[in-house]
Amino acid sequence: FHQTLESLKGVKAEYDAYEQKLFGKAKEAVLVAASHPFISAGAAVGMGILALKAPRRHLYYRTLRLFSSEEAMLSRADAKVKEIKQSVDSLKAETEKLEKRASKAEEDMIRGRTKLRQAGNQIRKAVLSTYKIEKQARGLKDILAELPRTDASRFRSEISNLVSKAKQERKVLAKEVTKISNYGISV
Repeated sequence: FHQTLESLKGVKAEYDAYEQKLFGKAKEAVLVAASHPFISAGAAVGMGILALKAPRRHLYYRTLRLFSSEEAMLSRADAKVKEIKQSVDSLKAETEKLEKRASKAEEDMIRGRTKLRQAGNQIRKAVLSTYKIEKQARGLKDILAELPRTDASRFRSEISNLVSKAKQERKVLAKEVTKISNYGISV
């Protein structure tokens, strides 16, 4: 524990020394700048010109223009214009491709919605026909109730099986109609 405290005191002493050194240099720089204001202002403006992007770019192009001929600048400008034209042309071609792809996708979506709507209507009709089948089966059960039990029992079990299968199919079809409706397509 005492060793840790000793090492912390050593670290603190080193930190204080570096801090004194740093602030001492900063204080000295401020004193020099205050004693020579014109030189400091010139240095600040020069550093600002070099540090900021727009003045640096302006200075670069001005210097470049001094050392290059008018023909070289024109040829460079012409090359840049051609490069930009190519970029615009390729952008136009890409835009046309993407527009065609988007319109095809839109057509496919509309066609798919129409097919889903048609399929949903067919499924709804099938659901209605299962209701009719169930109704006919109930009517047949009523008729079988009038027949003797021995003859009617065989038919009753067959009808019950058929009705349960029809109900299962109706439930499956109703789920499909619900799925289509969940896509926002009215059935």
